[in-house]
Amino acid sequence: MTSSDKPENAPAKPESASDAPGRHTGVAAQDWAQAAADPQYRAAVVDLLGALAYGELAAFERLAEDAKLAPTLADKAELAKMASAEFHHFERLRDRLTEIGEEPTAAMDPFVAALDGFHRQTAPSDWLEGLVKAYVGDSIASDFYREVAARLDSDTRELVLAVLDDTGHAEFAVEKVRAAIEAEPRVGGRLALWARRLMGEALSQSQRVVADRDALSTMLVGGVADGFDLAEVGRMFSRITEAHTKRMAALGLAA
Repeated sequence: MTSSDKPENAPAKPESASDAPGRHTGVAAQDWAQAAADPQYRAAVVDLLGALAYGELAAFERLAEDAKLAPTLADKAELAKMASAEFHHFERLRDRLTEIGEEPTAAMDPFVAALDGFHRQTAPSDWLEGLVKAYVGDSIASDFYREVAARLDSDTRELVLAVLDDTGHAEFAVEKVRAAIEAEPRVGGRLALWARRLMGEALSQSQRVVADRDALSTMLVGGVADGFDLAEVGRMFSRITEAHTKRMAALGLAA
């Protein structure tokens, strides 16, 4: 998200090691050519890029579908622009997988069931729920991947952070949701419950994705690259939860 994209009431993303230039050590101080010499690390990065690529493709499909719920033509156009940005992110990830000698479909396939399941379980019932999901739900996943990015080689880290940039969700969602609550305050209670459900489902989905893939699990717990120890895992989820609380406040909702 650029500074011009960030609404006044929206929180900054949680600070992680990826936000601190000059503090990278170990694998995070290497480029892809150096780090990929370790086959376990390479496998973990292929998994990560595959998960992100399918996530972006699914986001594109979901936003295009959510556009049908939009109340005005201007809103439909805004969601179409966001969907286009998500597809561009997918293309970058797909092209990177091809560049490093991996077949993109094969890299994405292990994550299809989990991500599709998440979207089925959190299908919005109306326009406002769709906006909250785009802002809150997607942001939780992005925060998690930013935390992981801090442990990656410089080339992969740069790509991951680039595709996690906001596509306009924040400013648009905050404006529309706050206006809806102002017009009808009781809407806020329903949306707050919805956002809390999204928080739980998004964290569970992230944990399932990691647990199902040995390479990713090994990287995150310190066997490959500079992974998290158990204490840092706790701090990571505390940062993600704190950022979620700030986003809820930006929307005018109780966490």
